[in-house]
Amino acid sequence: MTTELLPAQDAGTFDLGGDLTVNRLGYGTMQLTGAGVWGDPKDPAEAVRVLRRALELGVNFIDTADSYGPAVAEPLIAKALKPYADDLVIATKGGLTRSGPNEWPPVGRPEYLRQQTEMSLRWLGVDRIDLYQLHRVDPAVPLDDQVGELKKLQDEGKIRHIGLSEVSVEQLQAAQKVATIVSVQNLYNLTNRASEELLDYSTENGIAFIPWFPLATGKLTREGSPLTELAQKKNATPAQLALAWLLKRSPVMLPIPGTSTVEHLEDNMRGAQIELTDDEFTELSAIA
Repeated sequence: MTTELLPAQDAGTFDLGGDLTVNRLGYGTMQLTGAGVWGDPKDPAEAVRVLRRALELGVNFIDTADSYGPAVAEPLIAKALKPYADDLVIATKGGLTRSGPNEWPPVGRPEYLRQQTEMSLRWLGVDRIDLYQLHRVDPAVPLDDQVGELKKLQDEGKIRHIGLSEVSVEQLQAAQKVATIVSVQNLYNLTNRASEELLDYSTENGIAFIPWFPLATGKLTREGSPLTELAQKKNATPAQLALAWLLKRSPVMLPIPGTSTVEHLEDNMRGAQIELTDDEFTELSAIA
């Protein structure tokens, strides 16, 4: 096979935790559920096709969570992809409960995190989770207790690496005193760079930065906008440019664009094949 058939490979690679080599353009499974990230997908067969097609396109890093559905995305991954390819890295998350569509109360009690880790092991059908991320820091529970329980699970061989989601630099540094943190996952895209400080810290320290909601282009896609004009010039879509911009922004960046259709998945993956010049990168950075 050539990289022309495996566009995700054109994003380059990153060694997650120093020992898991992944292509930097991955796939996120949040949209493989019903409305409000609640319940089964509208088209379960298409969801399976999307997961299988992602691997055909070179994706070997898939991000999911027990709360997607809940308990919908993880079983779908197992149904679509088992037996798993040797190089496939599956990252999941725990620490959010679901009380209804679009509702995500955080629960970081150690016994709950342990329960959800055990459930993720069962739903995914694995003996060890490659990357387990604390989905949110629960303000009602000491951070040391939350990360400490994940460290115990790691010591027991049930978790390979530990990550965090939606944290500050200070929270990351505090967690690093309890366990080795190999990744962070925060909201970040061309139009929302509130986590810039965390991205810079991650880049300096070789920590993977997984931006969620990576394709927010909003008003930048309106007719006559610089993003639209540059997309036409590059024979690309605005979303593909947004992904290309993320990949160029930092070598630790691991975008995980999600979709529920094969067609959209294929479009997203072509973002890895777009090379931005330094001037184009600066132009895109400025217009947002």
